[in-house]
Amino acid sequence: MGPLLIIDGHAYAYRAFYAIRSLHSPAGRPTNAIFGFIKMLEKLRSALRPEYVAVIWDGGLSAERMALLPAYKAGRPETPPDLKIQFDEIIAYLQAAGVVSVCHDGVEADDYIASLARRAQQADVPVIIASADKDFMQLVSPGIGLFNPHDQTGAVWTRVQVREKTGVEPEQVVDWLSLMGDAVDNIPGVPGVGAKTAARLLERFGSAVNLLGRLPEVEPERLRRALAGAEELLRRNGQMVRLRDDLPCEFSPADCRVRPPALDKLGELYRRWGFKGLLAALAEPVPDRQQVLI
Repeated sequence: MGPLLIIDGHAYAYRAFYAIRSLHSPAGRPTNAIFGFIKMLEKLRSALRPEYVAVIWDGGLSAERMALLPAYKAGRPETPPDLKIQFDEIIAYLQAAGVVSVCHDGVEADDYIASLARRAQQADVPVIIASADKDFMQLVSPGIGLFNPHDQTGAVWTRVQVREKTGVEPEQVVDWLSLMGDAVDNIPGVPGVGAKTAARLLERFGSAVNLLGRLPEVEPERLRRALAGAEELLRRNGQMVRLRDDLPCEFSPADCRVRPPALDKLGELYRRWGFKGLLAALAEPVPDRQQVLI
């Protein structure tokens, strides 16, 4: 059975938007994110050969995380207007291409991806999550791999790559992130604890719980004092960074299987966007070769 490829929709749309800086339709509307997303999806499918594909979109911030930390993800810049107006067009492309696209109000994409991955894993369907988000390293396990577009090797990450990247095992990633915090999500960590220090502590003590229970063994004193006052912060951070994999979510192979594309609809979209090369390629056979990922 081929794998289920789960794509972090917003992450790839942003990546496409900034990879191609200027592209417009005949009507003058921006199409750079649309075109880049289409090409990235084509290359992912060519390289990874998934039998099932699902693109998951953010439906808003988690109410539970906001209650724990009102400043969660505060300070992030607004979505560029020229990107925002392309989201619906990308979704229209996915529908025409026969690819499942999912968005639930109030549900963060990361949590839905985690839940879908667990359901597929339970059904013995191998999973590849396509995202550069470090939070997904906590899900890496037998049957769930991670494709990081920043990794030029094109490898699907297992625990080997997670350990090489972080210095910890996938099961320790939540504690690793809790100790050092996450500036991207505006989650503060323990003062003075960065990625290497967090990894070193977890290598010795195994977990944040064990670390707090053996504080007298921690050196230097400055670090010991910082950790001594961080029990509540670590508890909260663990709840913030641990992905929800228990959301109401059913994995249906039939629903996630890539369907034959609606060629007439794709042709209509390509003409509207001015994608002449893609329009011409609709009549051409798909080359049986692996493309280079971007």
